[in-house]
Parts: sequence; structure tokens; C-alpha cells
Amino acid sequence: MGNFTHPITLYSDDRRDSETVDALVDTGATFMTAPRALLERLGVEPFQVVALRLANGEIERRHIGEVRVELAGQERTAICVFGEPAAPPIIGAVTLQSFLLVVNTVEHRLAPVEALWL
Repeated sequence: MGNFTHPITLYSDDRRDSETVDALVDTGATFMTAPRALLERLGVEPFQVVALRLANGEIERRHIGEVRVELAGQERTAICVFGEPAAPPIIGAVTLQSFLLVVNTVEHRLAPVEALWL
């Protein structure tokens, strides 16, 4: 598929603070990830620790929280993993699905999609 990034804006609950980052689009990741320091600066509180399987098969336990985000002109809350300082921000599959976006692998961009209701 090839890697590409897409901007995503994260907001504090009161919307007084925000930060836009270029996040790696990774359909193999379940949740979005942002550096812990960024999430803490925006006042995001962790609500659970989850087990996450890495590509090498190892499992790490990480905090997750909910953060208000803007992606592709839409705004809503998303579950976000509290990441390491050096790790890149990631847009994962759950975030893409909740924003009704798919990956256009030819043009390396996000594209809107209709929701399924079966």
C-alpha cells in the first residue's frame, strides 16, 4: 500500500487548546495514537489500559483515552492510545471507520465512503 500521512487536529475538552499533527495512516493499527505528552497537555485522561499486539508479535499494555479530533473536515471524539514520545502519531482503523473514510491506495489519500447498515 505504501505509507502516507494525513493531518489530524486534536482538541482539549474546552477547545481552548489544539494541535495539528501529520499522522501516519495505518489500517493495521486498531486505534489512533498520539504522544502521551501531547494528550496530557490537552487534558486527555486515560480511562483504561489495553493490551496491544505489535507487528513483531510482542504485546504491550498502554493507556487509552478519548480525545476530540478533526479529520478530513469532520469533528468527533476518538479513542486514542497514549504513545511514546518518539513514536509517530497514527490514524488507525477504528478512527477511519468512525469518520467514514477509506484509504485510496493508488493516490495515497483518504476518501469518503458510505456507511454499511446490513
